[in-house]
Formats: sequence, C-alpha cells, structure tokens
Amino acid sequence: VQLVESGGGLVQPGGSLRLSCVASGFTFSSYAMSWFRQAPGKERELVASITSAGGSRYYADSVKGRFTISRDNAKNTVYLQMNSLQPEDTAVYYCYVWAPWGDYWGQGTQVTVSP
Repeated sequence: VQLVESGGGLVQPGGSLRLSCVASGFTFSSYAMSWFRQAPGKERELVASITSAGGSRYYADSVKGRFTISRDNAKNTVYLQMNSLQPEDTAVYYCYVWAPWGDYWGQGTQVTVSP
C-alpha cells in the first residue's frame, strides 16, 4: 500500500489550496479515506473522511464549511479542497486508510498559512 500526497505549500490567510493523495496497492474504491493533520507541538487530528463511494463525508468542526473532501475512484485519488485558510490551519497534512489487515499513512505534505 502506498499513499502519496501533494499540493501543500505556502499560502496567505484567506487563500486556498487543494491537496491530492494518490493511492496504490489496494482496491481504492472499497475503502473510506481520511485526511489528518499535525501542527507543531500538537497531536495528530482527523480533519475529514469520505466513504468508499463518496456518499458520506465527515468534517472536524474547525474546518466545516471551509474544507471539502472528495474522491475520484477512477484515478485512485482523494482530494482536500481547503478554502479560507487561516494560520491555525498550518500543519503537515496526511492521507490515511484503514484496512482489515492494517492501516496506512502517507508521508505528509506541509501546509503553511502566513502573511
């Protein structure tokens, strides 16, 4: 199983970024996918999740209304569209999947929100 994130970077407050996570090594369309983040000195936290077919989504209260999780099962890719970014969104963002035989993390992509 491999999860490869991309799309992070430096953005000003109020700006937008779209993260992507390309998955391989498992049947992507059969599993829910999630995005987590970890800010310096803080624990890793769940940001958003999406079910296997994309019919149901979960968002942390801190990002609700600003972030959108989506997936393209034909491309084995899950996305996180992040709008109205704020300095408190600064973190390393990780893609995650749980499967019956184990759970897997991507390497992470840095998002920095700063003037």
